[in-house]
Amino acid sequence: MPDPTAGSPDTSAAADGAPSEPGESPQHELDAFHRRLHRVRPAGLSAHTAQTTGMRRVEALSGATVGTERLWMGQTHVAPSTLSANHHHGESETGIYVVSGHPAFVFLRDDEEIRLETSPGDYIYVPPWVPHREENPDPDAEAIVVIARTTQEAIVVNLPDLRWRGPARTSDQGRSWRTY
Repeated sequence: MPDPTAGSPDTSAAADGAPSEPGESPQHELDAFHRRLHRVRPAGLSAHTAQTTGMRRVEALSGATVGTERLWMGQTHVAPSTLSANHHHGESETGIYVVSGHPAFVFLRDDEEIRLETSPGDYIYVPPWVPHREENPDPDAEAIVVIARTTQEAIVVNLPDLRWRGPARTSDQGRSWRTY
């Protein structure tokens, strides 16, 4: 028998195994240490998220899907022989895990394009506001990555090129980022 919840987040059981219906708020769930866990099956990924030409994003964990407050997590699919549009993710830090394929991540450094070639198992960190693009040079296979963001929503600002056109950042708040 098909799973009737396959197209949506799993709301069938609380973390302790007790039944819980969507919208129901049992007394024990009011305690921060006894809230339930959520499972989102692959068929429950939502395409109702910001998009960039040349790639397809789907969200798994967000305020809309499971009620997150400060986290967004999902997947990006880049078709064979495809370049995404140039974009940035605003104030959000982005962590990327390469699941399949060999996508390249491109950004500018001193007006020179830098390409980070990746393989499955690699992680990429994209600092806030950094213009970049994803590329999938493989003519036959889609590249798939898992994305986690520090904002609850998937902020995407599409750009005409990789040059930053906003206000200059004057402080890194004592942090330094190693980008390659």
